[in-house]
Amino acid sequence: MRALFLAATLLVVIPGVSRADVAQQTGALDWLEKAAAAARQLNYSGTYIYQHGDHVETSRIAHLSNESGEHEKVETLDGAPREVIRNNDEVLCFKPDSNASVIVEKRRMGQVFPALLPKQLGGITENYRVQLFDTGRAAGHACQTIILEPKDQYRYRHKLWIDRATGLLLKASTLNEHNEVIGQFAFTQITIGGQIGRDLIKPKIAGRKVVISSEPAIATELQQNDLTWVVKQPPPGFSQVTVMKRLMPGKDVPVKHLVFSDGLATVSVFVEPVAAGMEPMLGATRHGATQIYMRTIGDFKITVLGDVPAITVKQMANSVSKN
Repeated sequence: MRALFLAATLLVVIPGVSRADVAQQTGALDWLEKAAAAARQLNYSGTYIYQHGDHVETSRIAHLSNESGEHEKVETLDGAPREVIRNNDEVLCFKPDSNASVIVEKRRMGQVFPALLPKQLGGITENYRVQLFDTGRAAGHACQTIILEPKDQYRYRHKLWIDRATGLLLKASTLNEHNEVIGQFAFTQITIGGQIGRDLIKPKIAGRKVVISSEPAIATELQQNDLTWVVKQPPPGFSQVTVMKRLMPGKDVPVKHLVFSDGLATVSVFVEPVAAGMEPMLGATRHGATQIYMRTIGDFKITVLGDVPAITVKQMANSVSKN
């Protein structure tokens, strides 16, 4: 029904849009809807790689969907051991440190592969042209590829490989303005469907459960704070989705964290006091697809980062001010 409404709207409102264009747009959106649903509703387990600039990380995932909701475990297979367990909205991060602690949070910041697409696709259709591309293969599966073409300079181009049999997203590439791959997720092996044993989603790293924060406590804390930070002129298409106060590793005081999204890309804005005797890093840096921009406002350091072009994080950083 939504796709038919969109098709009718395009034909009536936008001159020069052919029925073939509408059919392609509708078909591409149908695939995105399948991929968004499949990542949350299907059982699957496999291994994927995440390429980010010169860095490559391998992870193993097991995802279970049942009457009690979603349950998932992501385990890194190289580098420092780390396990992330998710039970619906509760996320537990296990790291083998000296305290044997488990970081627990109630809010998920950003999407996790293969659930990169939001449930509601309105932001994507507003900010990207969704196009059917050719067929291809990923992890041995026949795929339909989809191109998300940005409508302006504030976001990257994306190419998605969606399993034709199940709708699960198997590969996702982020491309810059030169059509170069600057970030990529890709399954190397995947089993879709069947039973997922509870042992596959249990942590191997022992630890004590330490609740770092919960959503109601964060909201109350921010409402009682007299100092409010805002981004007055975010780039077009980016809307604020949450504001919180977070305890970050290595920080003595909580950091203000504002999160913006265009429906696909997420940008984080961190506001923190400048540490005494420390000269903060300023200007722009890049790590793979992630752009970072830092500046100071009085005694506070502003850090903006996201998998978006440099112009996006710079504009957002320069728009931060006290309300």
